[in-house]
Parts: sequence; C-alpha cells; structure tokens
Amino acid sequence: MAMALSILPVGNEGFAHDPQSRGYCVVYREDEVNHCPGCGRTHWHIGRVSAECGFCATALPLAAATARGTGTHSRGHRPIILSKAA
Repeated sequence: MAMALSILPVGNEGFAHDPQSRGYCVVYREDEVNHCPGCGRTHWHIGRVSAECGFCATALPLAAATARGTGTHSRGHRPIILSKAA
C-alpha cells in the first residue's frame, strides 16, 4: 500500500506564530460566561496562564495572559556591557 505524501513548496511555510495561519483558538475570557468546549459546563479553576474545567479538566489559555509565560523577566532595556580600553 502506497502512502500519499503532501509536500508544500519551500517558501509557503509562513510565520509559525501568525494568528491568521493558526485558525480559531478557544480562550478563557474574564468577565464573561465561559462554556467548556469539552462538556459545556461553566465551572472553572483559574490559574496564572490557563483555566481548567472543574468537571472534565479541559484546559484553556487565558486571553489576558502574556505570551512570555510565567517566571520570565522583562527588564525593558539591554544590559550594559563594559569593555576595557587598552
């Protein structure tokens, strides 16, 4: 049995984090009634970057969470590198 492979031409990959190429993304939105896509219920356990359904444990990212994740530091400036002039 031969398997058909679909090969995309080089250059059609696009940017991996382009929202238009990812399609629809379900997220948990604060101050709204959020129905679970898995079971349809509305009881959630809210964390720092995701929310988990209290009944079926489906996890959704928070719409308000940053893309950097937890524990990352943002200084907002570049470090100063001192060099010795000889």
